[in-house]
Amino acid sequence: MKFTAGQIAGILEGEVHGNPEIAVHKLAKIEEGEEGSLTFLANPKYTSFIYKTKASVTIVNKSFVPEQDLFTTLIKVEDAYKSFSKLLEYYNQVKNNKVGIEEPIFKSDTATYGADVYIGAFAYLGNNVTLGDNVKVYPNVYIGDNVKIGDNVILFAGAKVYSETIIGNNCVVNSGSVLGADGFGFAPNEDGEFVKVPQTGNVILEDNVDIGAGTTIDRATLGSTILRRGVKLDNQIQIAHNVEIGEHTVIAAQTGIAGSTKIGKHCMIGGQVGIVGHIVIGDNVKIQAQSGIGRNVKDNEVLQGSPALNYGDYNKSYVHFKNLPRIISRIDTLEKKD
Repeated sequence: MKFTAGQIAGILEGEVHGNPEIAVHKLAKIEEGEEGSLTFLANPKYTSFIYKTKASVTIVNKSFVPEQDLFTTLIKVEDAYKSFSKLLEYYNQVKNNKVGIEEPIFKSDTATYGADVYIGAFAYLGNNVTLGDNVKVYPNVYIGDNVKIGDNVILFAGAKVYSETIIGNNCVVNSGSVLGADGFGFAPNEDGEFVKVPQTGNVILEDNVDIGAGTTIDRATLGSTILRRGVKLDNQIQIAHNVEIGEHTVIAAQTGIAGSTKIGKHCMIGGQVGIVGHIVIGDNVKIQAQSGIGRNVKDNEVLQGSPALNYGDYNKSYVHFKNLPRIISRIDTLEKKD
C-alpha cells in the first residue's frame, strides 16, 4: 500500500512541509529510515537522527524547527506520538480489511454471519455459530458449536474457540489462543485415582477485550469464566476455570491464575505472576513481575515478591537481604567478643 504525504496529512489533520506528492509504502524507526519509508520524531533524544534519516516522510510536532537541511518531508501535527499511533491504527484497519469467504471452509448449515465478514481457508464453523458484522476469521480457526461472536471481532490464524463461548464486540484473539478448553478439574476417588469433573460452563469475553498469542482461558465448571470490558491479556497466559477479571485490567505474559479467583478493575499484573485459586484481588492493584499471590488483596495495594509483600516493605527488606552476609559477619564478631 502506498500513501502520499498529502494523504497522510489529511488523515492526521497535519501540515506538509516539503513535497506533498512523495509516496511511502512502509514504516521505520527514525534511525533506520530509508527512501519510501514513513517515520516520526516525538522524543527530543532522537532529534539528531532527523538530519540523517533517509525516510521520505517524518511526522513531527508543530513546535519542531529544523536547524539543518533535511532530506525528509515533514508532516507537522499537534502531537507526533499520538498521530503516529493513530496512523498505525489506520494502517492496521486497511491491512486487515479482508472481506469474503475463501475455499475450502467447513460451515454448518445452522451457522450464520453478518455483513462484511472474512472467513479464511480451512476455518471451521460449528452448529449454531453466530458471527456479527465485520468479523475476521483467519485461516485454520476453529469455532465450536453454539459460539456467539459480536461485531468487529478478529480471530487470527489458528485460534481455537470451544463450544458455548461468547465473545463481545471489538475483541481480538491472537494466533494459538484457546478459549473454552476444559478447566483443570479432577477429584480423587476411593482408590486415590483422579477422576475428571465435567466442565459444563463457558467463557465470556465482554467488549473490547484483547487476547495475546498462545493464551488459554478455561471454561467454567459451572457458570462462566469472565473477562470484563476492556481487559487486555499478553501472550502465554493461563486463566483457569471460573476466574473473573474486572474491567480494564491488564496482565503481562506468562502469568497464571488458578481457579475461581476474582480480580478487580484497573489492575496491572506483571509477567510471570502466580496467583492461587479462590481468592479476591481488589481494584487498582499493582503486582510486580514474578510475584506470588497467595492471599486476598485489598484495593490499591502494590505488591512484590513471593510470597508477595507490600511493595515498600519488600524494597526495605531486600536492602537488608542484600546485606545479610555482612550483617551475619558482624553478629559473629560481636558474639566472639562476648
